[in-house]
Amino acid sequence: MSVSLVSSAAQTPLLDDALAHALGEALQQVNRVLLGKTAQVRMAFACFLAGGHLLIEDLPGVGKTTLAHALAATFDLSFQRIQFTSDLLPSDIIGVSIYERERTEFKFHAGPLFAQLVLADEINRATPKTQSALLEAMAEQQVTADGVTHALPAPFFVVATQNPLDLAGTFPLPDSQLDRFMLRISLDYPDRDAERALLSAGDRRELIAHLKPCLTAPQIAQLRSAVANVLASPALIDYAQALLAESRVRAEIRVGLSPRAGLALLYAARAHALLAGRGYCIPEDVQAVFVATTAHRLIPSASSHASRAELAAQLLAQVAVR
Repeated sequence: MSVSLVSSAAQTPLLDDALAHALGEALQQVNRVLLGKTAQVRMAFACFLAGGHLLIEDLPGVGKTTLAHALAATFDLSFQRIQFTSDLLPSDIIGVSIYERERTEFKFHAGPLFAQLVLADEINRATPKTQSALLEAMAEQQVTADGVTHALPAPFFVVATQNPLDLAGTFPLPDSQLDRFMLRISLDYPDRDAERALLSAGDRRELIAHLKPCLTAPQIAQLRSAVANVLASPALIDYAQALLAESRVRAEIRVGLSPRAGLALLYAARAHALLAGRGYCIPEDVQAVFVATTAHRLIPSASSHASRAELAAQLLAQVAVR
């Protein structure tokens, strides 16, 4: 899709200069903390601005928690970290109702889930029962305890970290839980130059402690509204739909991509376009976020020897841009 085919209204910048500058400063600040991970930081920003939740799967010690802390400080979000363990109960994260004798009634005491950015650390070390306690929160931005519904703060953003399943003491996330995450990314080891700079700079916790908010709550709301207004042309939607359709007919894939996966793909692509300074999507936006948005939603067939990420990459390679 060439720029000449995009309407003049779509070419009009969706962000004013001040907001675009603040967004750029926010990206730079997080990149100064998480060295050498520009693409992953951009993905995390796209996920947040699109209103999704982020799953980071990688080995311990590569910066997953650091990224969550840096995002919370940069966006000026209230922050809670929940360390998932095998003995963690749903009430430990949601909260409990405690009877108060003086008031002769039960009072709900909110758990750590009541924060704007929740770091669900090592989520796959908890049992499926506790993992499922996040489902309502992530999908509806509310929780129900003792028959009473409690709204969660806005914006509400879950950043979950997950260890590879071949490590001891892990429980695979159910597909219904995986589907609640808009993006799944890996940080991997830093390259040589980034690791050298990291080792020379020392502890990142001190740097995080001195981070300043770059965006206000009204600006975040404005950015999220702008993402929804990024143009996805009929031709681009045809391309996204072709990717979804191909995932449902391939023999290597037992369960293909759902319509909800398609919506997540387009929202993430819109956010990626906005971060690039455009008010319209191009196929490269879809391609940039496709594997991170869809791989964890694909279920390989029993005869497939490819990973989910490899299957997603194959879909991209085999479906032509329309």
